[in-house]
Amino acid sequence: MDIVGNGFLARHLAAVAGSHPGVVVAAAGVSAARHTSPEPFLREAALVRDLVRRCTDSGERLVFFSTASSGLYSEPGRPGTEDGPVRPATPYGRHKHALERELAASPVDFLILRLGHVVGPDQPPHQLLPAMAAQVRSGRVRIFPGSCRDLIDVTDVVTVVDALLATGVGRTIVNVASGSAVPIERIVRHIQHRLGLQAHWSYGPPAVTQEISTARLRRLAPVVEHMGFGPDYHHKVLDKYLSARPAHRPGRVSPATPL
Repeated sequence: MDIVGNGFLARHLAAVAGSHPGVVVAAAGVSAARHTSPEPFLREAALVRDLVRRCTDSGERLVFFSTASSGLYSEPGRPGTEDGPVRPATPYGRHKHALERELAASPVDFLILRLGHVVGPDQPPHQLLPAMAAQVRSGRVRIFPGSCRDLIDVTDVVTVVDALLATGVGRTIVNVASGSAVPIERIVRHIQHRLGLQAHWSYGPPAVTQEISTARLRRLAPVVEHMGFGPDYHHKVLDKYLSARPAHRPGRVSPATPL
């Protein structure tokens, strides 16, 4: 496996790089769901097009990381499926979906993985867990009512990628998530409990979140049945990567919200 990139996902995927010859992984794309600046989007698009040309010539399989976030799945009422309609709600979601369409129109053997919110050690500070933990430590948290997040451990992501590549499945999109969308309020409460801190909550406008279907993932990678996915899976993920000893304690703040 040739991993293009050296960031958070790329470093973790290195553990299985030797197991999949003939595979190219595009692990150098935009990772901030709130990103709106065009330059990083243009760089990722150029990278993907270069890799499509390479894989067209070489016959290698190309793995592309897309998103299963609300930026792509934003129609509540039914789980978001890989073959169902999507309505990208953010520039990030529209960018990822556009690259998905380019891959689908190309001749390459591709595997598109729509990721939930990946959690793991040494991830960029803008990603969900470090960003929310930093807010809690600062004493103030911004909440968007109705927003939910499907968390998945990066070690489970690596196991899933390994399993999917071993099947040889190609020209396919797969949601890689736990299948349990957790209200952001529950995530913040657990972070506060784990860190032993209480932050003041302020509220933004209501948000929309769509559940993520994992039916295809479970069919193609039965190993996920042993990962403990379910309503309380996020507790295990948060506990694994949160320190019980915060770097500092802010002054006394107002209570958050009734539990």
